Amino acid sequence: MTDIQPPAAPGPEAPSAFRTWLRRTIQLPDSITIRECLILTAVTGFLLLYGLVPIFGGDQLGLVGADEPRYAQVAREMLAAHSEACHAYDAKIVPHNLSLTAIKDSYHCLLGGTITPILYGKPWLEKPALYYWRAMSFFKEFGVSDWSARLPSSSGALALIVLIYLHMRRFRPGGHLDAALITASCVGIFSFARGASTDMQLAAPFCIGMLGWYAWYETDKKFWLFDLYFFGAAATLAKGPVAPFLAIFIILIFAALRREWSLLRRTIWWPGILLYLVMVLPWYIAVQWKNPTFYKFFFLEHNLERFATNRYQHHQAPWYYLIVLVLALMPWTVVAIRALIDSIDVSIAEWKVRHNPARYLGHTRAGDAFPEFLVLWALFPILFFSFSGSKLPGYILPSIPPLTILAADYLFRRRQCGLPRWILWSHAAVCAIMIFVLVLAPQHMQYDTWVPAAHWLIAATISALILSGIVLAITQRWGPKQLTNATLIPIFAILVFLLGFHGRELDLTYSARPLAREIHQQAPDVKIVATDDVNRDINYGLAFYRNEPVVDYSVEGVPSAAHILVIRESKTSKLNTLLAGRMYEPLFLYETQGLAVYKVDAQSLP
Repeated sequence: MTDIQPPAAPGPEAPSAFRTWLRRTIQLPDSITIRECLILTAVTGFLLLYGLVPIFGGDQLGLVGADEPRYAQVAREMLAAHSEACHAYDAKIVPHNLSLTAIKDSYHCLLGGTITPILYGKPWLEKPALYYWRAMSFFKEFGVSDWSARLPSSSGALALIVLIYLHMRRFRPGGHLDAALITASCVGIFSFARGASTDMQLAAPFCIGMLGWYAWYETDKKFWLFDLYFFGAAATLAKGPVAPFLAIFIILIFAALRREWSLLRRTIWWPGILLYLVMVLPWYIAVQWKNPTFYKFFFLEHNLERFATNRYQHHQAPWYYLIVLVLALMPWTVVAIRALIDSIDVSIAEWKVRHNPARYLGHTRAGDAFPEFLVLWALFPILFFSFSGSKLPGYILPSIPPLTILAADYLFRRRQCGLPRWILWSHAAVCAIMIFVLVLAPQHMQYDTWVPAAHWLIAATISALILSGIVLAITQRWGPKQLTNATLIPIFAILVFLLGFHGRELDLTYSARPLAREIHQQAPDVKIVATDDVNRDINYGLAFYRNEPVVDYSVEGVPSAAHILVIRESKTSKLNTLLAGRMYEPLFLYETQGLAVYKVDAQSLP
């Protein structure tokens, strides 16, 4: 009689099969994806928020330059007007109920303060409203502050970095995490992600839209064109017609080089066009209706005339953007430029294949259009703005993400064969130069000298050698796949050094925030602040931090009321002439920016 065997215990395959079925059924992320998401969140969060928000390193640096405090002040005044309109109608943007009266009140609340940008109570029509709307929402959520004024750019950069990761993971897996981390850690993206400006408001949606268009090109699924039109509309609301202009010409040149003219016809997707118009036209029509000079002022003066002339005094040499590009890509400059050259070679080879297939049989990457698309996307804005009469660094920000993507793709393809030694050593040298310069930056700011003390030179040299040596050693030991992780070490270190240990020096040297605080402490009862012969950065900065317009002696004359005067320390000798017959006394010197502050008494009655 045959023995009856007991049922076999489940083998090790059973749990594995169950987990596989469960993962497929509810699409659970695998451990690699979870690890990548954790790394991306931690690294990007640190790079974008450390030293920016109070709960993470403190808001170390106040608003700098003229644009940051000016844009932040516009958003503040628009929010005040919006709140006043909503209060007048006792309504919110979302109606209390579905009655006609509640809907009309919510409509007036929505339009109140959100159409015309306002600066010091007057229309400010240089830029569209996207940054102001987003800053208003952050002000309403976190309060009006310099750090909340920068959150629109930080959140926009975060969206761009995440979308690069997801796009590359979907269409070019392997270097997807590197692409996101390189983008987050290059100087151009990192810097503009921390600025209260419109540059990232254009670059982030524009780049997401271009990635969406290429996803459509590869899959032919109309869903991806949604990205092009939706984010293209957002970019148009950020800076105007330059966004669709750049996109159209990049796609046009790509179609021409590949002789795929049908791309232009198929890109025209009526639901997408309708979405674009619904998003863009209401604000442009409304602001023109309320401000009849808008089209002339914005389109002719701040777009066409800004490009064609040097009216706004931003003239630079034709090769200016080559220098900007080198600096914006640091510390990835060498890898990114080598990747760009490699992709240009691949694109030319594939162009030859398409024109003479028999001669170039066996080309390893024939048919891959992604490098060609990224090359055109990277180069066209640089070439276009190089002909502009007005040049600012932020104009070519849309060219940075395609180059960081190319750099990541290049590193991924070199994982097996390794990097050429000259690239590795050059990359380490760029890291060393960046560290050396930034370690000495606080000394230059504090003492305004190009030759710091010997011990600081030694410290900067040792720091540069150690940190770049770490990058070199890790990459030589574990190969190109660890180059990104190794390079993040000096980037983190220098960020903590500058903002964690020397944030106060940065603030004192470049921001009007400490000056505004000191004025308030020394003369809390004096409301009017005036300036003479100071940078406009100080004027706009003081106006934001005091929430009051600043009187400029050279434009508006000397106020008759008591006021505070901020003047260059080197120009104090002319005070007897400026304030003839007036009583005034010195309050303090603001030595980090070479300013002297005086309290001027009210003018005596005759």
